[in-house]
Amino acid sequence: MKILITGVSSGVGFEAVLELIQSNDHEVIALARSEDKLKKLYDIAMGLNPDCKLFPATFDIVHDDYGSLQTYVKEKTGSIDVLINNAGQLINKPFAEITHIDFAAMLQANLLGHVKMIQNMLPLMNDNAHVVNIGSMGGYMGSVKFPGLAAYSASKAALHALTECLAVEYTERNIHFNCLALGSAQTEMLEEAFPNYKSPVMAFEMGKYIADFALTGHKFFNGKVIPVAVTTP
Repeated sequence: MKILITGVSSGVGFEAVLELIQSNDHEVIALARSEDKLKKLYDIAMGLNPDCKLFPATFDIVHDDYGSLQTYVKEKTGSIDVLINNAGQLINKPFAEITHIDFAAMLQANLLGHVKMIQNMLPLMNDNAHVVNIGSMGGYMGSVKFPGLAAYSASKAALHALTECLAVEYTERNIHFNCLALGSAQTEMLEEAFPNYKSPVMAFEMGKYIADFALTGHKFFNGKVIPVAVTTP
């Protein structure tokens, strides 16, 4: 499988890559903003599987040039079977203190960046491709909500709705869209949102789940927002 995944500098994205490179059948393009963290990921991946096909690249999904990314994908894998939109940011701030710039930043990082990625990668997607958006229980309808996360949760809710819409729109092209609304996993983002909370789910466990779902979930789901949570948060 030819896989592109964003937001791999740490947490579940980092761990998902380490799961995906275990198989030499996969070609993985891994994007993050931090060159140092990409080097760390590459070194660990090569230690686990020296024959793996991993292509790390620095890329900001909001600000960088998608023309150059398209060229990079064509050179490395030629096309895409799986796109995992994992990149994202979080602001934890009381609603009365959240600025319009804060809201704009959340929408850029958690929605519009993924819109750009999907639009620009669609021409490279193979038949039966699978797009997996990484959402959040914070944006899942009917879930428990928490103070300080209004902007973050609203941006994730928009990503959930986008997933449902695109699954319908691209039925004829046989491209599948699903969203995993993640609950807690022990990551830097969780520590930022809930400083004193320890999740029963480790980052590597959630990363493995994401990797497995990205490879097989489209056989069973399309246009679904799936809650992946055992605790609240």
